[in-house]
Amino acid sequence: MKNFKKLGLLMMLAALMVFAAACGGASNKKDNNTSAPNGVSGSLIVSGSSAMQPLVAAAAEEFMNTNKKADIQVNAGGSGTGLSQVSEGSVQIGNSDVFAEEKIPDKAKDLVDHKVAVVGMTAAVNPKVGIKDIKKADLIKVFTGKITNWKDLGGPNQKIVLVNRPDSSGTRAVFDKLALDGATPAEGITEDSSNTVKKIINETPGAIGYLAFSYFTDNLVTPLSIDGVEPKEENVINNKFPVWAYEHSYTKGQPNALAKAFIDYMMSDDVQNNLLKQQGYIAATKMTVVRDAQGNVTKK
Repeated sequence: MKNFKKLGLLMMLAALMVFAAACGGASNKKDNNTSAPNGVSGSLIVSGSSAMQPLVAAAAEEFMNTNKKADIQVNAGGSGTGLSQVSEGSVQIGNSDVFAEEKIPDKAKDLVDHKVAVVGMTAAVNPKVGIKDIKKADLIKVFTGKITNWKDLGGPNQKIVLVNRPDSSGTRAVFDKLALDGATPAEGITEDSSNTVKKIINETPGAIGYLAFSYFTDNLVTPLSIDGVEPKEENVINNKFPVWAYEHSYTKGQPNALAKAFIDYMMSDDVQNNLLKQQGYIAATKMTVVRDAQGNVTKK
């Protein structure tokens, strides 16, 4: 009899252990599901700097691959457009190559600045011009119309064709200020998009314009050294090549959930350590100098 009682107790204990294990397994399974990231959702419109567009478009594609319910539309139009639209609330993120204080000083206080990268900029010529370096003084003369033929700079006997960006362009603002020392360019072809500027320079004999380093991914145009300093990342980092700008992503006040998630992704190691370099940009953390909205440069 005693043996039967012992056997019964043992069977009851075994059943209880199986039940507890099953409950524990169910509980763990439930916890794993609730703690797994569900991703963000919704629509986001980003506009502005065409110098920044390749980076933001590539980041948006990667972001949407992970967050299937998020839709991000990336438009160019120039820094002025991006700043105006984000200030008006018609887009959630406005990208700019210049500080908001420089373009819309009366509305800048309402915007939050997220510096996601640095980009260098330089003059670019049609490859058949055959010039790879130019003195800064001569570059100013070219863009102000005082030098009109490449033969005066050791190139072919060919008329110089200027390709400019509109006044709303942050790339133009940076180039005019830092490459041309504030001089006003002469009249020429004016195009709204960096992609179009690159195409025109490539297809037009004797053409010269200016582009961000991120557009020099092939041999369609020739980027120019200035005063013997090559337009390379290492020369931007130490300000030896001074024609560079922060790439700002502005929001009106603090960003909403989707905009914050996307900006956080732009600042993540994945983008900062990999995608920036692939796309021809520089992480702001690599810079050995800091530039403020007034253009003052100080060492870190």
